[in-house]
Amino acid sequence: MRILAVVFLLAIAVFAMQPANISGTWAVTVMLDAGSGTATFVFDQKGDSFTGTYSGVLGQANLAGTVKGNQVEWSFDGGPAGKVSFHGTLEGATKMKGTAEYGQLGKGSFTGEKSK
Repeated sequence: MRILAVVFLLAIAVFAMQPANISGTWAVTVMLDAGSGTATFVFDQKGDSFTGTYSGVLGQANLAGTVKGNQVEWSFDGGPAGKVSFHGTLEGATKMKGTAEYGQLGKGSFTGEKSK
């Protein structure tokens, strides 16, 4: 019986260490000092890293990022605006919020919701 309990606890520990799966389409609202807007991100996660695409006011771009537990971060080249980066916290499987830095356009916050 003890062995079964230990195996069960180890299984829970391994599951808890797995990163959340953010693959899919996310609608994100970004609030910067320069103004606010929306963006669409499509993420394709493999393990604790992911690639994807951005579509928004800066056009379209490829991105790359990581997921560690419920922490997520990604970045992409925003063209003339410079490097764009996001650092967020997942709230369940379908919501996230955090900070965004849009290169020369400034810093702010974001909220996102998984739509697909």
